[in-house]
Amino acid sequence: MNLSTPESSVSPSVESSTSSGACRLNHLGVIRAYGPDAVKFLQGQLTQDIALLRPGQARLAAFCSAKGRMQASFIAFKKAEDEVLLVLSADLLPRTLKRLGMFVLRAQVRLTDESAAWHPWGLAGAAFPSTLDRLPWSCGPLDGGSAVCLYPADHLQRALVLLPADAPVPSAAPLDLAMWHWLEVRSGVAMVTEPVFEAFVPQMLNYESVGGVSFKKGCYPGQEVVARSQFRGTLKRRAYLVHGPVPMAIGQEVFHSSDAEQACGTVVASAAHPGGGNDAIVSMQVSAAVDGRLHLGAAAGPTLTLLPLPYPLLDDI
Repeated sequence: MNLSTPESSVSPSVESSTSSGACRLNHLGVIRAYGPDAVKFLQGQLTQDIALLRPGQARLAAFCSAKGRMQASFIAFKKAEDEVLLVLSADLLPRTLKRLGMFVLRAQVRLTDESAAWHPWGLAGAAFPSTLDRLPWSCGPLDGGSAVCLYPADHLQRALVLLPADAPVPSAAPLDLAMWHWLEVRSGVAMVTEPVFEAFVPQMLNYESVGGVSFKKGCYPGQEVVARSQFRGTLKRRAYLVHGPVPMAIGQEVFHSSDAEQACGTVVASAAHPGGGNDAIVSMQVSAAVDGRLHLGAAAGPTLTLLPLPYPLLDDI
């Protein structure tokens, strides 16, 4: 398998004005958890160690079924000792809010949809806050809200900023939403959306390698499955970057040249490449990434080229 970046997928310069600026992320929503038991409650539900976060810190986290399958993923902002904001895909917010609410029982915590009160923005390139540490998941205050450093895309620095609805919009140049989606794909970190609800355990999206799973915390739904996948060598799927000549839909299957009958992977995130074609994050069998050809939709479908991941996998460190 060719692991080099194909000529057709060479990234535009990170100095280009088209890849720097600020973009309102309307595809994201916000859940607020607050009350005396807010942190304790989330500690028992998410893959991240929320209890270790100090106010003003942020982390990636997942919410899993009892079988360890991801039902949602979040960037969690700890606003205060008794308040956490969870940024997630807006198409999963209603069902996530409902399912989390089923576990509240007697806990002193309230869960509300705060999407109207908090607006997520993406900042990239020259718009990256100068006061923010460049280490992924570093967090700091910004214009009455919070900014968290995301994984870079082709060495381009990016930040997710959560601003109050009445705050002024960022003063940076406008960034096209399609460009932001492409940068998200190139970062190699995918958020769970409706088409892939309950499709993967966290490691199938490399969450253990990008700070989305704590293996030292206590129990949460699916914890035994997630831990077993990590420590017993049972994980056979990972997330990879691919480039193809045509658009790729989230949830679309990927086939390997050695097996025309059964898919080897699933598209998790996808975006048009500024230079032509399409880039995507695909969760697929590790064996399929070793050799042979990958095809979109069917064994005779468009050929996909495997690209290098922008970060090392935990097993490779």
